[in-house]
Amino acid sequence: MLLHSNILGEGKPFIILHGFLGMGDNWKSLGKRFSEQGYQVHLVDQRNHGRSFHSKLFNYSLLAEDLQKYCEFYKLEDFILLGHSMGGKTAMNYAIKYPESLSKLIIADIGPQQYPLHHQDILKALSALDFSVVKTRKTANEVISEYIKNDGVRLFLAKNLFWKHPDELALRINLSVLIKNIEEVGKALSEKSIYHKETLFLRGANSNYIENVDELIIKKQFPNSEIQTIKNAGHWLHAENPKDFYNKVMNFISI
Repeated sequence: MLLHSNILGEGKPFIILHGFLGMGDNWKSLGKRFSEQGYQVHLVDQRNHGRSFHSKLFNYSLLAEDLQKYCEFYKLEDFILLGHSMGGKTAMNYAIKYPESLSKLIIADIGPQQYPLHHQDILKALSALDFSVVKTRKTANEVISEYIKNDGVRLFLAKNLFWKHPDELALRINLSVLIKNIEEVGKALSEKSIYHKETLFLRGANSNYIENVDELIIKKQFPNSEIQTIKNAGHWLHAENPKDFYNKVMNFISI
């Protein structure tokens, strides 16, 4: 039950955790750039996502334990951990439980607070894919477009499609379990949890995931943190402005 990953380069370990409905491959371009700077980058698929195992159980405690088992297997210590959105919540939970494992923590466009349900349209779109009828990626896109108008979001979702058989498409994500446990995705970090080591929070200028009012709770639970903003970017800040994202991460981890 080891998490699947794509490992790039050699050097100091640097783990990247994707967001909800994503996969490690979403980070391949940035991962390659980090690896070229002397880091061994681990692009990890979390459970029920990408090529990692499927399970009926899904919560942040389990996701953090999955990561710990992964680190034990590869003997990773004193590593950098970066998590985006859901992956950021996993990273926070991991950091609280295993602070001695980390050198630096980077959280991309998510805070420790509770978030309301807001993936309903996306989950409806994916649930509408009947693969006994949908036989091409083009048809899948047409079905999804009835629910999702944004081209970028549709392209992101389409990465979950794969050829299960030469004539049969399927989804890599464990959709039924993710729908059943969707409330877990927005859960807050325990208010008693405090992480004292260096942490960088990056937020998209056009995103509402980390607003000014949220800085109080971030500073309370991550007292040795800083919050920086990526201009011209929303929630997918690493894809919308990869140049600034890369530069801010490198400035933080190089100190």
